[in-house]
Order: sequence, then structure tokens, then C-alpha cells
Amino acid sequence: MALKHHNPTSPGRRQYIQPDRSELSKQAPERSLTTGRRNSKAGRNVRGKVTVRHQGGGHKRRLREIDFRRDKDGVPARVAAIEYDPNRSAHIALLHYVDGEKRYIVAPDGVREGATVMSGPKAPIRTGNALPLESIPVGTVVHCVELTPGKGAQLARSAGAEAQFVALEAGYALLRLPSGEMRMVDARCRATVGRVGNVDHGNVSLGKAGRKRWMGIRPTVRGSAMNPVDHPHGGGEGKAPIGHDAPRSPWGWRTLGTRTRKKSKPSNRFIVRRRYGR
Repeated sequence: MALKHHNPTSPGRRQYIQPDRSELSKQAPERSLTTGRRNSKAGRNVRGKVTVRHQGGGHKRRLREIDFRRDKDGVPARVAAIEYDPNRSAHIALLHYVDGEKRYIVAPDGVREGATVMSGPKAPIRTGNALPLESIPVGTVVHCVELTPGKGAQLARSAGAEAQFVALEAGYALLRLPSGEMRMVDARCRATVGRVGNVDHGNVSLGKAGRKRWMGIRPTVRGSAMNPVDHPHGGGEGKAPIGHDAPRSPWGWRTLGTRTRKKSKPSNRFIVRRRYGR
């Protein structure tokens, strides 16, 4: 997908770069597959205290019900539309099954309106089809990968994401994830052939702060611009160094190079190589 630049009629317009959405269908979302989204709590808990900073505001949205399980086996479906989803970076595809049912899936790269997709162990190895990993040839690029059979896709779901199917051994598939991590996944778990569409999402430039506010993201202030009472990096005359052994969070936690994953996580035994390269 190409990028779209705009005439510099204003400072925000000058810096604005967006993906060319000419392939998207010019229609409203399928009403039966959308639900109302509760107003944002602006990062506050039930007592009204901010527990997640930099959240609040944003444009009104409706949630699209995405089929991450792809459990309608053996029934072909026609891609009726490729649509924009404000709740994720990837685009979504509206499927019309031959039995009349409609579902949304994450739109794979290269799948266009009018294409036919299918799921199940006997589905052909074609972009957009969902199969168990044990039915997919080694070396295939996949996305929307399950971690538990039947639970639904959890890995490689964002725009442009893909996982490399490296090996199959003893009932487990070895995958190279987008982060570089090598992980074993139960071979009965399902994955979709190909990579996620909207590949140029990472090259988008919002152009102005207001567009970030439309997304529900509030401003972030540097700790070095605060007072010492507000942040460990605060204070000093002019621009001052951090003055600690490592950068700190507002609450004093180390924030550079410190791992936050729990050592006792049960799934650690399935990680063959970590994303850190050591």
C-alpha cells in the first residue's frame, strides 16, 4: 500500500502522511457485527484515581466483533469488503459465508474484495486461509497464531506482522515471531497463511498533536521538565543530566533495560530464544 502526502496548506497538513486507503470499501461497518463501546474512563479506576496515565478523550467508536478463532471449517466465504477499524492498526475483512453467516477477520496482505477464503485442516495453502499449524508446510509465513487450541489468535495480529514457521517436531511448531523471539506452539493451534495487511502503518506521520488527541492519547511530559517533587529526573538549573545510575519512572523504578516479565510464567518453557538475543 502506498503512502499519501498532502499539500502543505497548514503546519499540520505539511507533516501529515497517511496510507492510501483506496482499496477500502466506501461503506459503513456491518451493523450486526458491531457493539457500542463504553466511554473511556480516561485511565481512572473505580475511585476516580488515575492508574494509567496519558489516556482520555478521543473520537467516538464502535467495536467490531472479530473472528479470531476461524472455527467455521469447510465452508467457503467471499470477501465482501475490506474496511477500516478504529480499534486496531490492521484493516479488517468482512466475510460472507455461503450459508449466509457474516464475520469479520483481520485482513491479510494481498487479499482483495471478491476473493474466497476458507478455514479448516483441509483448506488449501493460500493467503487468508486458516489451518492448524500441523497442516501448514514448514517455511510458510503466517499470522494470527493461537497459543492454546481453540482460544483464538493471540500472536502476530497488528498491521504488517508475520511469523515464520521454522520447524515442526514432537507435536510442536517452532515459530520466529516479529520480535525475533523463537517460541514453540502446540501444532494443533491455528494460524492464518500470509501476513497482516496495511503494511505501511508504521510509516504514518500524524502531523499534529490534535490527531493524537483524536486517538484518545493525552500529552506526555518529560520528567526532566518537572520539579524534583514530581519526578526523579526533575530539578536542576537549565538542562541537567538525570543524575541516577539509570533512568527512572515517576515512582523510582528503573526503566531502561529492566525486564518486567515474571520468571515464574508457565509459558517460559516454550521460549527457545528470547527477543533480547541472549
